[in-house]
Amino acid sequence: MLEATYDIDQGYRPLQGPEKVAALLLVMGKPLASKLLVHFDAAELKLITRSAAELGSVPIDVLEELVEEFAGDFSKELELHGTADQAEGLLAGALPPDQVADIMSDVLGSSNKTIWQKIAAVTPRLLTDYLLMQHPQVIALALSKVDAGAAAEVMALMPRPVRNETMRRLLSLRPVSDPPIRLIEVRLHDELIVNPPRPAGASASKMADIINKMAPEHMHELLESLEQDRPEEAEFLRSKLFSFDDLVKLPQKTRQVLFEKVPSERIVLALIGTDEEFCANVLSSLTARARRLVENEMSNAGSAAQKDIAAARRAIVGMLLEMAEAGEVELRADDDLD
Repeated sequence: MLEATYDIDQGYRPLQGPEKVAALLLVMGKPLASKLLVHFDAAELKLITRSAAELGSVPIDVLEELVEEFAGDFSKELELHGTADQAEGLLAGALPPDQVADIMSDVLGSSNKTIWQKIAAVTPRLLTDYLLMQHPQVIALALSKVDAGAAAEVMALMPRPVRNETMRRLLSLRPVSDPPIRLIEVRLHDELIVNPPRPAGASASKMADIINKMAPEHMHELLESLEQDRPEEAEFLRSKLFSFDDLVKLPQKTRQVLFEKVPSERIVLALIGTDEEFCANVLSSLTARARRLVENEMSNAGSAAQKDIAAARRAIVGMLLEMAEAGEVELRADDDLD
């Protein structure tokens, strides 16, 4: 028999006999695989189904070797990712529904604890956002399966009405038969572990990054418009925004690191029109030499176009946000700033 040439250095391992069969059946697709499955006995079906459910991603070169061994011809464009849903799909149509449910329950039963541990390991915010889209009874059942610590974190992030309703359902939750639990396990596993959704707020964070680079008048106009239709998202965006005026709220160390990288002529231009307190705050963040240079240039600076001043300020804020994203500076002190 062929030994699959997985690269151990990349974390792969050789496919075993049942895994090879499962991989080939998944490649064949449901119509052809169904015709073959009827020739296996119950023990073999459970072994193959378990292998298919736990198969995961299989590199194309391994599939090519498998198919060359059994068929000699294979499409070079195909890749494979085995999931519990696909494994169940192999059985559907070839066996009665009750037998399919029995096999899948046995297959997933041995790994139920692992599935719920993986679900509990999902970030609380992501798990909360996902559960909030589900029926309240599903929320209660899911939280009854994960460990208490993970459940508590999710409950804390829920809106109060949903949290109270979930608590009531948890208190009155009765034992649930295996088939519904298995369906929920498969769904949560596939949608949270195999194909996780984008974290809630990801697009809003990107939008905040864009708005931060807009002219102030455009920024305010956009937020005011958004507040009329989507006030919660507008509030989220406001919490992510950072303006030039917010520089005085930064920790002194952050200002020092920032202004070390800002050209003196840009600092001078950005400070035109600011009040004495703001100006003094910025100047206190400069080295002695840089401060003397900026003060000298400011004393000789004339007027400047408002658009140039705004551009200089946006450039400084943009540099700050890039440095914060790279982990070079902190935008907040120990206590959050309002």
